[in-house]
Amino acid sequence: MDSYARLHSVLATAVDGIVVIDADGKILVFNKACEDLFGYKAEEVVGKDVGIIMPGKDADHHQQFVQRYLDTGDKHIIGRGREVIACDRNGVNFPCELSVGEANTPHGRQFIGIIRDLRSKKEADARLSTLQADLIKMTRVNALDEMGAAIAHEVNQPLTAIMLYLQTAARRAKAVALEDDLLNSLMEKAVAEAARASEIIQRMRSFVEKQTIFREKRYLKEVIDECVELVSAGYQGSNVVIANEFANAEYEFALDTVQVQQILINLIRNGVEATKNSEERKVTVRASDDEDNVYIEVEDSGPGVTDASAQHLFKAFSGTKKRGLGVGLVISRSIAQNHGGDLTVKPYEEGRGAVFVLRLPKEISEIGTESAE
Repeated sequence: MDSYARLHSVLATAVDGIVVIDADGKILVFNKACEDLFGYKAEEVVGKDVGIIMPGKDADHHQQFVQRYLDTGDKHIIGRGREVIACDRNGVNFPCELSVGEANTPHGRQFIGIIRDLRSKKEADARLSTLQADLIKMTRVNALDEMGAAIAHEVNQPLTAIMLYLQTAARRAKAVALEDDLLNSLMEKAVAEAARASEIIQRMRSFVEKQTIFREKRYLKEVIDECVELVSAGYQGSNVVIANEFANAEYEFALDTVQVQQILINLIRNGVEATKNSEERKVTVRASDDEDNVYIEVEDSGPGVTDASAQHLFKAFSGTKKRGLGVGLVISRSIAQNHGGDLTVKPYEEGRGAVFVLRLPKEISEIGTESAE
């Protein structure tokens, strides 16, 4: 009686699930931990086939494995632990570690299985793996920031030299009275293009280095035009159209130009990439306002963003692009919110591409020619 009481106490207090079956696969013992793990009461499963706590395909083959062991003595599971999939009362499969022992009793061979739930461990391992991957990616982001500033600095130097050489050559051509209008025109255009390239590099460098918010009054159309020009420079020769439909050249308000342009350039570039497989490749920028805010919309002619995808758009490292780190929209929303605004995407509509909306609060009550004076 004492031995039975001790055994019952062990079974009742064991942290791991303990199940005992006979040679026919019928459950003889199903302890309290098993009840908690699988959702069955002991009286519901004792006497039933152990396949009740296994996924269908494993349950179908379990008795064959037991019979093969009884016939051959070849141990595949007995005496070792391994990871298997179990199935609870609700049909939910979950990973567990199973260790199986064997006992010869007056009632025949019995097999004792000790079951340990691995879900918490798997979740912890997955979180650790994700954190490690995120750390690696953030290290890459920091490295890219530093490399971007260095590249911008290094490329700007030869561009400046090229511009100076071209200016000198143009002046010399005029000094020697070289009557070649075409050559002189080409030299002037080359100087202008070199100067424009230098400005682009300077902007790129500013995007990398700029950290704090510095608000200044700017004409909104001019700010958007600069973004369109900068992105267009990277897609010359393609059939993509990037259009600024905001035509009010006198619309002015206070913003951190560099950081806001960083958002718009990211949105426009994403829009261009989204149209790669579309018949019409177009990205359109629009702007409007109400009493308190300015709204800048960037719409593309791509397949759009489904509601399911939209839930993950602003989560770090969840981007769907094959190239890239998936942090652009996260950073962009962070910049917008630092300005007191926000970055959102409109709900999906069949036949319409993605529409991102950048909301920025106004810094002055009335925006226009009079307030700028």
